[in-house]
Amino acid sequence: MQKENIEAVLKEYDCPYMGTDLVSGGTVKDIQVDGNNVSIKIVLGWPAEGIMQAFHENLTKKMLDAYPEAKLTLDLSYEIIPHTVQQSLERVKGIKNIIAVASGKGGVGKSTIALNLAAALSAAGHKTGLLDLDIYGPSLPITMGVNENPAVNDQQKIIPIQKDNLKLMSFGFISGNQAPVVWRGPLVAKMTEQFFKDVVWGDLDYLILDLPPGTGDVQLTLSQKIPLDGAIIVTTPNDIALTDVRKGADMFNKVKTPLLGVIENMSHIEL
Repeated sequence: MQKENIEAVLKEYDCPYMGTDLVSGGTVKDIQVDGNNVSIKIVLGWPAEGIMQAFHENLTKKMLDAYPEAKLTLDLSYEIIPHTVQQSLERVKGIKNIIAVASGKGGVGKSTIALNLAAALSAAGHKTGLLDLDIYGPSLPITMGVNENPAVNDQQKIIPIQKDNLKLMSFGFISGNQAPVVWRGPLVAKMTEQFFKDVVWGDLDYLILDLPPGTGDVQLTLSQKIPLDGAIIVTTPNDIALTDVRKGADMFNKVKTPLLGVIENMSHIEL
């Protein structure tokens, strides 16, 4: 057995979570071969706690099927790394990954999905923030039961509100979530940018964005200013909502943001 032989087997292992093999995905950090003793170190770049055991078993079987005589030591772990493909945009300092949760129509449960995604990542031990970017109809103050105003530091930067291990920010915290917002597009675009420049997010593994419905000023500002690492589109199972899903997918494709998936909400409604 040679190192090249072991690497060839790893190249044949297509990871369903990566869409590529382990070697091409950059997860193989070290291979050591000494006679029949084989040591492999693999570091996955996403929250993989829930698949670690199955991943270890499947990869071990793959290696031993190829080399039954091998005495295998498999060091398998994960760490959160940035995944952006928008290399032309400057990353937000301290934030490894920014994921947008979008929808074509309002009322499809997008904000609930965004909150649950952020809560799940936080519960898994990852530093997570949730940013409500719906200027006209912010929902985070209600869904999180937060009515306080965020603090401001000596540099006049906003400190996110922290609750249940989540860092939270919403225009509703600033405006009081009572008076209607009567703003033209440029003001919305400027406010969107300030949520990244003037908020002290600190070090985050993930920042989840709860976008307003549609493909308007907020989405345009993000595509021009902020490197998104992926997007999720939420819909309901009706033709009107699904038509807008295609529009949203086309938008993210044009700005080179990977579409991580489409979530069909309210698939069963009992009347």
